[in-house]
Amino acid sequence: MDLSPQKILIVKPSALGDIIHTLPVLNALRRRFPNSIIDWVVAKGLHPVLENHPMIGRLWIIDKNKWKKLGMIKETFAEIAKLRKALKVEEYDLVIDLQGLLRTGLIAKFTGSPNRLGFASAREGAPLFYTEKIKVDWENIHAVDRYLKLVEPLGCDIRGVEFPLPPFNEDISLLDELPARFALVSPSAGKEANRWPAERFGEVAANLDLPSVVIGDPGSIDLAEIVVANSNGKAVSVAGRTSILELVALIKRAELLIANDTGPIHIAAALNIPVCAVFGPANPTRTGPYGDIHSVVSLNLPCSPCYAKKRDCDWKCLCELDSDLVLRAARSLLQFS
Repeated sequence: MDLSPQKILIVKPSALGDIIHTLPVLNALRRRFPNSIIDWVVAKGLHPVLENHPMIGRLWIIDKNKWKKLGMIKETFAEIAKLRKALKVEEYDLVIDLQGLLRTGLIAKFTGSPNRLGFASAREGAPLFYTEKIKVDWENIHAVDRYLKLVEPLGCDIRGVEFPLPPFNEDISLLDELPARFALVSPSAGKEANRWPAERFGEVAANLDLPSVVIGDPGSIDLAEIVVANSNGKAVSVAGRTSILELVALIKRAELLIANDTGPIHIAAALNIPVCAVFGPANPTRTGPYGDIHSVVSLNLPCSPCYAKKRDCDWKCLCELDSDLVLRAARSLLQFS
């Protein structure tokens, strides 16, 4: 595609890990079009991870969770109409939809841009709103590489993957309460089916050679306490006490992150912090920690990955995964970190 866009819009509202996966696209676009303005559509609540980013001009913050509530339909239509009008005024030369859903395809269409780029295999009819539909392998490629493949036709150099995070304060006060060296444990996950039993995270923490700090959002405080209760006094919880950027600072200081398939593993990978990731019904080829310094622990059952679309096996891929396997992987990473 022979383009010299003055204004570019990235549409990638969520989730946290997916936004981190998109940072190499931002970097590639900035290198390819150094004088272009690059804006980003992001979901409310996740926007702090992109705020004050030197490569981004403007953040369009949408309350996508409110859009799903039937009781808010009147307000939602009003917000969408306002967004449509505001986007059109910007006159974007290029819009890149990396989410690939109906609402993000509509957002791309709302801009009126003559160049709207997206995946040919995007869901919910989103390709109907693109002017350029790019075919990319969806099953056998990591999300980071898949996103980069989408912008390769623009002439972007997709080699040398980099994750440009915005500036953040590394010296947060919470660190004063924690040991000088620690591992992080993240027992939660967006999907319940992706959660290894919290008790087993505690068993791993109890046998590590350094103390553990358990992280999580306010909704996972109870899971964090289960980890602590099973850690033989070797773990403390800070779940519910960190903002997104404070979480980034904690991960930056950690020796290791032990976690399910969830956003923090992608922050750690972006920061080059070793990750011991526990996978069950999800596919680590697609959403595992990016890079070769990490370990993925999985039983590799014949039914995996099923992407949590069936429950006839009661998630044996996670429920039957012994803590000793994860402990050995974690110890190995600590030895070489």
